[in-house]
Amino acid sequence: MIELPTDLPADLAPLSWLLGVWEGTGVIDYEAGDHHFSGEFTHRVSFSHDGGDAVNYSATAWLGEGESRRLLVSEVGFWRVVRPQGPGDPGPGLLPPISDEPARTADDVEALRTAEGGFEIAANIVHADGVSELYLGQIRGPRIDIATDAVIAAPGTKAYTAATRLYGLVDGHLLWAWDIAALGSELGSHASARLAKVD
Repeated sequence: MIELPTDLPADLAPLSWLLGVWEGTGVIDYEAGDHHFSGEFTHRVSFSHDGGDAVNYSATAWLGEGESRRLLVSEVGFWRVVRPQGPGDPGPGLLPPISDEPARTADDVEALRTAEGGFEIAANIVHADGVSELYLGQIRGPRIDIATDAVIAAPGTKAYTAATRLYGLVDGHLLWAWDIAALGSELGSHASARLAKVD
């Protein structure tokens, strides 16, 4: 059973089922050029909050075990329900709010619901290897579908141009699938995992 916190800012309510640390295993299966990448990996994902209107995200994945274990990915980011920023919001940068507005309510968030019954979300994810992604998509109950709107790569990174991710809560487990367009290949299945919540 998933327990939802009651002390969250209203804007985080649609994402609240993600909160916590999730661990498990997954599989890689990706074709690029003449190479077929495959294998099982261990994965740890954390969704947390610091009182703001975004969920903090971090994830790491490793291939192998023991001394032969290799880090595959390390990424951090912020996930939020898309809404117009107003004078009561801080930013950009360190700029404080320019007015005192009352705290947002569940009704304010409900007004953001889409015609499909969900909420638009944005996820900014930065990889340790120098790739930065902006994902846009929808959250509908315990399911998230996002796709890259922009991918920015630092000099020297491997070719990576687009991605989609799917997250869902199924029988108390976080299931996800990640499709990528990388190393000259078109968007295709890349990895998936099943994670259990860690107490």
